[in-house]
Amino acid sequence: MFTKNHPVTGFTHLGDVIQRPRWLQQWESLRHGSLHWLIECIGEAFGVYFYVYLGVGANAAFNIGSITSQAGIGSLQTVALGYGLGIVMAVAIAGPASGGHFNPCVTIAHAVWHGFPWRKVPQFIIFQILGAYVACLVIYGQYHSTLLLLEESLHAVGKYDTVQFTPNGVAGIFALYTLPGANLRDVFMNEFFADFFLALIIWGIMDPTNLFVPPPAAPWVVGFAYSAIIWAFAPGALSANTARDLGGRFMALTIWGKSATGGKYAAIAAITNIPATLLATLVYELIFVDSSRVLPSAQQEFLNGHLAHGNHKTMGADQPRIITDGSNSSDEKQEFREISHVA
Repeated sequence: MFTKNHPVTGFTHLGDVIQRPRWLQQWESLRHGSLHWLIECIGEAFGVYFYVYLGVGANAAFNIGSITSQAGIGSLQTVALGYGLGIVMAVAIAGPASGGHFNPCVTIAHAVWHGFPWRKVPQFIIFQILGAYVACLVIYGQYHSTLLLLEESLHAVGKYDTVQFTPNGVAGIFALYTLPGANLRDVFMNEFFADFFLALIIWGIMDPTNLFVPPPAAPWVVGFAYSAIIWAFAPGALSANTARDLGGRFMALTIWGKSATGGKYAAIAAITNIPATLLATLVYELIFVDSSRVLPSAQQEFLNGHLAHGNHKTMGADQPRIITDGSNSSDEKQEFREISHVA
């Protein structure tokens, strides 16, 4: 049975069938109004938190197993799956609140190509980094006693200074480092081309004319793409996400001080994915985007559902409105463009 004043949108909204408590209705009025920007930012923070929590958590198990020489406690495969599944959960759970960027380079690319407001870019990036920072702190707290024992064992055998701030050390669980003596040119090339490939995949998945990846499959394809990149190129040092890199590095600086900076590699890890992504999206827009291609029915339903959601938040209960293809008016066309990039 529908609640009263059910608006005619072609979609059934949660509020049409479930009467939420009055205080939650009042809260929704706030989150749809003056607090909308904050909800989007918190959604971005939670999405990065999910991604980093599982990825760095898997890396913690891997490094603990390596330092203690215990076989079967983590591997590159489990780390890759941790990040991949974290992305699936981030997009599926937190994506609807913010659009599901979860990476500063993706946010910047949406501002360049899809009309995402530039004024929101700094807000999104700050909260993305915050999500990674908090996730790393939580993981450190969960493993705190074990990590202290590992550091003591490294001191005892005289390996602390040579191992701690490398990918194999305790700090290397959270912040990204290269192996001693690594060639930074090779590290940069590894990062750039891996990020370029990943950005092409992401842009292709978000293309609303993609017949092969309907919206429900998008989180899984993105997640597996991240896993595959880690399997293939993580040994050469890989960041792929400025928020994950800076959040983890700030956390390491909080715990271990200036020794955790990462040297010259820190700039490569934090920045390289941004120009790589912009170049990849330029290539995709020039080569693969074709305005004459049609939107499959699954993508049309997805986009129109978002339009109906946006209209339902803003229109009055006594102002029914029919949502069709998202292109009836200039306002609907602009909204269609803004939500068509949702991952």
